[in-house]
Amino acid sequence: MTTHERRVRSFHSRQGRLSPLNATTLENHRTKYLLEPHQAINLHNVFDQERVVLEIGCGFGEATVAMATAEPDIGIIALEVHTRGVARLLQNVDAAGLTNIRAANTDAVPFIRDCIAPLSLHGARIFFPDPWPKARHNKRRLIQPEFASLLASKLAPGAFLHCATDWQPYAEHMLEVLTASNFTNTTQNYLPRPDWRPLTRYEQAGLDKGHAVFDLLFTRHN
Repeated sequence: MTTHERRVRSFHSRQGRLSPLNATTLENHRTKYLLEPHQAINLHNVFDQERVVLEIGCGFGEATVAMATAEPDIGIIALEVHTRGVARLLQNVDAAGLTNIRAANTDAVPFIRDCIAPLSLHGARIFFPDPWPKARHNKRRLIQPEFASLLASKLAPGAFLHCATDWQPYAEHMLEVLTASNFTNTTQNYLPRPDWRPLTRYEQAGLDKGHAVFDLLFTRHN
């Protein structure tokens, strides 16, 4: 395990007690929708779709379900460390009758490292990750050079990486790290907010505070 992996997690630790309903949801849908977090994944065995996108930090999954509904030809692996979020996602996926979403209740770094084959992903989305705004906590941010290198190793040549944040210092940090990594920026700096990107609850919370929202769209070098 590297220093980065010991230090960086893609979440704040705030697990609460799981309700009986959420526990039942996870148990009922485990076989159909959940991926084991410590096993290598053959994407062709999991998805009918040829193209698969990784979503890191799906929260309660409202945006995930909206994107999966709009893009039925894209498979989505949704990662979320908070079990209540995964349970809510599975409820929504099942209610919508979607077949192109799988979820993993785990942290991003070990899952990407251990479960995803090199050069296999069509893209990755990281929407509103924890900004760790205090200077002494900046090193805990998910987007760091070592993580960018790890993620790039799992993306196919030309695959996309779409990030969004409402914390300007983190946006500037993302821009600097990704520009220096194995990625090419598709714009000069930031991307105008795409109309197709669903509004997330974290984005709305930032907007309510008067924050600007920054989208970044990169492609992996060929």
